[in-house]
Amino acid sequence: MALRFVLVLFALSLAVNIALVVADPSWWIIPALFVGWFAADALSGVVHMVMDYHPCRPGMGLDRIYFYTGSRESEEYQALFRAAMARLNPLERLVYDFKNHHPRPDALGRRTMLRQIGSSVVAGSLPLSLMLNLAALLLPVPGWAMAAMVSLLIGGTFAQYFHGSLHRADNPWIITAMRRVGLLMTPAAHQLHHDSLRRDFSTNCGWSNGVLNRVFALAYRRGWLTDAGLEPAG
Repeated sequence: MALRFVLVLFALSLAVNIALVVADPSWWIIPALFVGWFAADALSGVVHMVMDYHPCRPGMGLDRIYFYTGSRESEEYQALFRAAMARLNPLERLVYDFKNHHPRPDALGRRTMLRQIGSSVVAGSLPLSLMLNLAALLLPVPGWAMAAMVSLLIGGTFAQYFHGSLHRADNPWIITAMRRVGLLMTPAAHQLHHDSLRRDFSTNCGWSNGVLNRVFALAYRRGWLTDAGLEPAG
């Protein structure tokens, strides 16, 4: 119930921001939308990179569930999973989720949209959208600037849903249409990430991967990101 309230509040807040864009039309809105979409793509890549390589806290039992060889539907696994998750804070659960995605990518595609976007809305999208509402009340925010932020908000909110669609064969028509015009990346393009885990971290449209690949190469070379963080340790 609380999540549904947050989602409704976010939808209303976003609608206000979209109305502010419509109320101040200009040709600058078009490039601003692309800038916002690029920023959302880059944000998805930065988060993905950090979560992939951030080490899990040892001693939490995460290695037991990560490397579990039996059925994940079994009572034993479910008990181990619940016990491990109970020891983690929300950020640590998210870090583990990203790592667990690599050997089991299709699991992400089976999750509901609400589960995929819920944490994004609570932690980032709703606060940012409300701040934009407030800024528009206090300052003369131009329509093109609001358009860029709306594009960023939508791309950021649905980033994990877009990621999940890359690991699911049956998607809504709008996902297919957005892929055709280049607004979303294809599963084949995303597979380049899974093949090495050292490139192409962005999962929206992939426009920012060229830049972020250089950032990752530098961070990896300097030892800021290491392979030890890719899997949970005992």
